[in-house]
Amino acid sequence: MFNKQFILLFLLFNLTGCGYNDLQYSDEVITSKWAEVLNQYQRRADLVPNLVNVVKGYAAHEKDVLLGVTEARAKVGAIQATPELVNDEAAFKKFVAAQGQMTSAISRLLLVAEKYPELKADGVFRDLQAQLEGTENRITVARNRYIEAVKDYNVLVRSFPSNLTAMVFGLKTKPNFTVENEQAIAQPPKVDFGAPTAPVAQP
Repeated sequence: MFNKQFILLFLLFNLTGCGYNDLQYSDEVITSKWAEVLNQYQRRADLVPNLVNVVKGYAAHEKDVLLGVTEARAKVGAIQATPELVNDEAAFKKFVAAQGQMTSAISRLLLVAEKYPELKADGVFRDLQAQLEGTENRITVARNRYIEAVKDYNVLVRSFPSNLTAMVFGLKTKPNFTVENEQAIAQPPKVDFGAPTAPVAQP
């Protein structure tokens, strides 16, 4: 049995250009791209408490919105986003869904600012909002790079002759950002803070 396996491996490595090194290289690329995705998501999560506190200072009675953001951040933090997560499709989808909920919660929080001109004029709030916009853009870039890296890896895993090597070593395709609401999740919150506000009626 051992001799047959050895012969098979010998044939794979010497007769078909097995693609083992390409598979390993692509896997490392995915790991690095995934680390950047996590880095940007963490950056966003770190901004949220400060953003909530600033909004709370002007709109403490918006309890449902504030609580929604806090809960969404807690769900994101509860997921162990390790490099191994990209090998578990169910865990990966759970992570993507949690990040989608976070995006929606942040969008609702930012919309609250439209009701409060004083909040919109607050320098700290404007700075946090600018940082958040920049982070959302970085998330989009990092996700796109990860998507491309996974695509290249999955092509290798499925293509001949590297698919034979993948089969021998138990290498499988990796999950990607492909969910039903992908387009909605991929879009950063769009809030126009430059729009004029309606004048408040004087009593």
